[in-house]
Amino acid sequence: MSDRVAEGHELRRETAEPYYRRQGGEAELFEAAFRHQLPILLKGPTGCGKTRFVRHMAWRLGRPLVTVACHEDLTATDLVGRFLLRGGETAWSDGPLTTGVREGALVYLDEVVEARRDIVVVIHPLADDRRILPIEKLGTVLEAPPEFMLVASFNPGYQSALKDLKQSTRQRFVSIGLGYPDPDVEAEIIEHETGIDGPMAARLVRLGISIRRLVEEGLEEGASTRVLIYAATLIQSGVPSVDACRAAIAEPLTDDPDLQAAIQAVVEAILR
Repeated sequence: MSDRVAEGHELRRETAEPYYRRQGGEAELFEAAFRHQLPILLKGPTGCGKTRFVRHMAWRLGRPLVTVACHEDLTATDLVGRFLLRGGETAWSDGPLTTGVREGALVYLDEVVEARRDIVVVIHPLADDRRILPIEKLGTVLEAPPEFMLVASFNPGYQSALKDLKQSTRQRFVSIGLGYPDPDVEAEIIEHETGIDGPMAARLVRLGISIRRLVEEGLEEGASTRVLIYAATLIQSGVPSVDACRAAIAEPLTDDPDLQAAIQAVVEAILR
């Protein structure tokens, strides 16, 4: 079994443990699902650590990882594979899902709710007790090996009538809910990821908690752990804290001038 890059997707092996701070028993639940060949659905807000968690679990389980960023232009053919012209001849090229099944990898479908309906249809037989991948263009059916695992994630805050997972899909998965870490843990994460001092990390966490409350006033989504890390990175590199938070938090979160002003008021109250 060899690592490879094929047509833009990578079979990745973690050579060192990806840093991840647990929020509870999610690692043990993930491991139990893996042992019993059950697919996992991760639910949580943007930037709360879903992708890092999957990378950590791939390392912990000793499995390669294939990550697919789902979007409305991604087709079932992109996922499964296609025939390509190479040197004047037609040759089959596996897509990331097929690569993952063949190699017994963890296949991570990031933001699966953004995927087209034809992709959801493709993953259904892999996400139930059949654990098979029909490849119609080859006229074959792949049986997933025991070590293969399907993992998907989505942000419940972005659900709508047009973008939601049907019950027929949801009930094929074991679901794990992830949120933002407890304040002490979030501060530890920021400090570890950026090298910023503990007191500033704690102030950024207070800032994040305050901004998340603005969701009640019309902010689409609160400040994620990720944007707090970005702000800390800029501060650690010498950017003034208020400017760093404007660039890493206020501007990315909203284009509404009133909400930006509200965020900056919170920033100045906590960081000045």
